[in-house]
Amino acid sequence: MKKLLLLFLTVSVLFSCGKDPEIEDYMLDSGLRFDQTIYEPEKFLVSYQNPNPTPAEAQRPVVIAIHGYSASTFEWNEFRTWAATRNDFAISQVLMGGHGRSYQDFKNATWKDWRQPIMDEYARLEQAGYQNISFAGSSTGCTLVLEMLANGYFNNRIKPRHIFFIDPNIIASDKNLSLIGVLGPIIGYTEAENTEGEAKYWYHYRPYETLKELRKLLHIVRKDLQQGITLPANTTLKVYKAEKDNVTDPAGTVLIYKGVKTSNGQKPTISLIPSNLHVFTRLEHRDAPISAQDRNNQQQVFEDMAALLTR
Repeated sequence: MKKLLLLFLTVSVLFSCGKDPEIEDYMLDSGLRFDQTIYEPEKFLVSYQNPNPTPAEAQRPVVIAIHGYSASTFEWNEFRTWAATRNDFAISQVLMGGHGRSYQDFKNATWKDWRQPIMDEYARLEQAGYQNISFAGSSTGCTLVLEMLANGYFNNRIKPRHIFFIDPNIIASDKNLSLIGVLGPIIGYTEAENTEGEAKYWYHYRPYETLKELRKLLHIVRKDLQQGITLPANTTLKVYKAEKDNVTDPAGTVLIYKGVKTSNGQKPTISLIPSNLHVFTRLEHRDAPISAQDRNNQQQVFEDMAALLTR
């Protein structure tokens, strides 16, 4: 979502209404590359990997990891790799609906479609007997979890134990997102500044229809936060936010702090991270060199999440 207004002024003459982009075969948008969970769900989703847990396995923590808008489950691969030698918790990497397939699939999906696989995995885990389920969201993955909390999804279900947010998307840094309803039909889509590596796992082109859906979701969740969201009993929320982030406005984290409380009235925990990376826990395929501070940030947050999951 880079400077939609500038994009409109400079390229609107080149695009006709509804025109689709020319997509290279190596891009996720092409429909020739699919997310890893589509090919082998049993390797990435606990509900497929172990649908009949023993009583002891059912008590082991499971964290559902949810990526952001236009991304794929790759966004949480480094957490899985980091935790590979551990057997005290398991990770389910959920692919949001409409993601990880093709440009057309992305274009046709609503924000409710994005949310559905998260609910599906939670329901499968609950039905299988898992008792200790948590969430780890990045960017818009966080927004969807907040919406689920606000709409009462967990009222008659097992309550999540822990919720971790990495750079939650509540207020977009690019204020021109508010103009997408006017500009969208003219420009058709926007183009991300992805590296070649990122283009294999993130959509390079963002159809304006998906930006409208993102705007709707952000509006709904901001209203929910203004009205107040109370976490289920014994559920904790910790937010990790990069100090400098060109995708999500830090004011969104303030809204979470003011708008969310635990069942006993406590505020969520906020941890500011010395980073200028959006979703700072994902380092692979970045366009800039990764610093020692970046790696330290990732290591410390993964360790902190694991400690909370298993305490």
